[in-house]
Amino acid sequence: MTLAPEIVSLTGTHCRRVEVVVEVVVVPSKNDGSELAGGAIADLLNRKPTAVLGLATGSTPLGVYDDLVRRYEAGEVSFAQAKGFALDEYVGLPPNHPESYRAVIKREIAERVDFAPDSVHGPDGWASDIPAACAAYEEAIVAAGGIDLQILGVGTDGHIGFNEPISSLASLTRIKTLTEQTREDNARFFDDDLAQVPTHVLTQGVGTILRAGHLVLLAWGENKAEAVRDTVEGPITSMIPSTALQLHPHATVVVDEAAASALANRDHYKWTYANKPAWQGI
Repeated sequence: MTLAPEIVSLTGTHCRRVEVVVEVVVVPSKNDGSELAGGAIADLLNRKPTAVLGLATGSTPLGVYDDLVRRYEAGEVSFAQAKGFALDEYVGLPPNHPESYRAVIKREIAERVDFAPDSVHGPDGWASDIPAACAAYEEAIVAAGGIDLQILGVGTDGHIGFNEPISSLASLTRIKTLTEQTREDNARFFDDDLAQVPTHVLTQGVGTILRAGHLVLLAWGENKAEAVRDTVEGPITSMIPSTALQLHPHATVVVDEAAASALANRDHYKWTYANKPAWQGI
């Protein structure tokens, strides 16, 4: 359950920010939400040029990447010292396939800004030893200092990354079998041909995701409304992996009006965000 508004404690002349469990920000449109998330990432990079970003795929974050490219081209932000880690990768899909997540991340963000060569990483879905590849990916994230900000989408069944229902909330990077619902949802990237959609993926685990410093989950459209409601207002359960965000000290859920339509406390979330100190950001 989402907690009450944020509290600011005063100690002498210093303010200490105490986070809510899940902050819900309702925006007029996905363009507004993408700009908000892009601004948060740009602010992070300007404060910490060596920041480590967790990069999601799918259609949800594309507007964020477009916003970041715009900011980069305007000279407002640089990725030259940053690192990136993808959430997931299909198993067995050829590396040069346009819908491999390696290719998607390169196409949508890595090659459009000034990331240094070999600074953006993804799970090795082509490894001969899958368990070893998963362990190596975990080690690489730790060696980079951990992910500072993780972008997330949410599936209609509440999956984050490819942590499908009944995923352990302590899970680390591993191989997972996709549900038929997820494969049907992703068929749009494969000419609406379900037979082309892989059945297995490597994914950061829920536990891996929860180690990031800031989680920013984005959701657009009425078809995500129930998943958003369950994520922030329902009980924490492995049946809906996205509910694990309630366990995180700094999780932000950015949704458009349609995706917010099932929230019982929608008006309260709007009031809270409208009255939030500007210096806090998201």
